[in-house]
Amino acid sequence: MNNPHILITGAPGSGKTTLFRRLIDEMRQLNPVGFYTAEIRKGRMRKGFSLCSLDGRTGMLAHVEFRTGFRVGKYGVDVRGFEAFLDGLPLLKSNTGPVMIDEIGKMECLFIADLKKRSDTQLLTLTRENQDDLLDHLVQRSNVQRFNNRRQRSDDR
Repeated sequence: MNNPHILITGAPGSGKTTLFRRLIDEMRQLNPVGFYTAEIRKGRMRKGFSLCSLDGRTGMLAHVEFRTGFRVGKYGVDVRGFEAFLDGLPLLKSNTGPVMIDEIGKMECLFIADLKKRSDTQLLTLTRENQDDLLDHLVQRSNVQRFNNRRQRSDDR
């Protein structure tokens, strides 16, 4: 594979998180690891962000009430908690499949600019018009075969 790293960008509301969750479902048998962020809301007000690992663990990333030395906008960011959360992910285990991270932003990672420049990284832009095509492309690229809601790696056939 020439581009083992894939970054998906898109405008707000283009469906990046929806695509991410669909990819998790499609690639479950590949043993993916990673996380996504979820909004913490009180009524209509966003109060912060939680972390959700693909194995079901959760943590707090940022909140308006956090008083830390790290801020992104109105949110205090729990950097130590985030690092501890990442340390708990089995990123380097031998049976680890694709590493999948949704919503890489200022709070999550500052290395992304360097990753975009690497020759082994493919940058894809999601739009509402290409959602299904992009999902199909990524599933095909991952060597996953679809069979009426039953999925398997093509080399397991």
